[in-house]
Amino acid sequence: MTISMKRCPAGHYYDPTKHSSCPYCGVGAIDITATKPSKNQDNYVPGDEDVTLPRGAIPRGMQEGKEREHGKTIGYYHKKIGIDPVVGWLVCTEGVDRGRDYRLHSEKNFIGRSENMDVCIRGDETISRENHAIISFNPKNNTFKLQPGDGRGLVYLNEEDIDVPTHIKAYDVIEVGQTKLIFVPFCGEIFKWE
Repeated sequence: MTISMKRCPAGHYYDPTKHSSCPYCGVGAIDITATKPSKNQDNYVPGDEDVTLPRGAIPRGMQEGKEREHGKTIGYYHKKIGIDPVVGWLVCTEGVDRGRDYRLHSEKNFIGRSENMDVCIRGDETISRENHAIISFNPKNNTFKLQPGDGRGLVYLNEEDIDVPTHIKAYDVIEVGQTKLIFVPFCGEIFKWE
């Protein structure tokens, strides 16, 4: 099966059977500008510049007398002590990033090749870009779990493949793609953030 690639004016190649125009250049002639406040200022609600509500209406997520929260979801420890502290590490013992360490934080840590992953393993092309695996730390009972993500590749714990969330302990070996990582907990029975 041969695929006939098309070249856009900017020099990018793409599959015309999957895309109507170059996916790298995007679609031209679309006005993507910021939304603006409604001209009807009688219905203005602070924080909802892009929505016009009837007079007296309270937007979803906002209680009377309180402003709506904006921004990211705050983790358990971040809310409790003001930062998102380290709860453990992964250390690469085999693979392109051999010798490198990765910090783990409270709750979910996503593993993949993408820069937006909590544990970004850039050089191993056998690891899914996003969510190959997840290591989670439960701050209420001080336990760690490993689980497969949405990626195509398998996740191994001490040479055994896993397909459900599985408890992990100190010095367990985690394998994703062609990379082996040793798990080193900081929080647990001996220490926990208060």
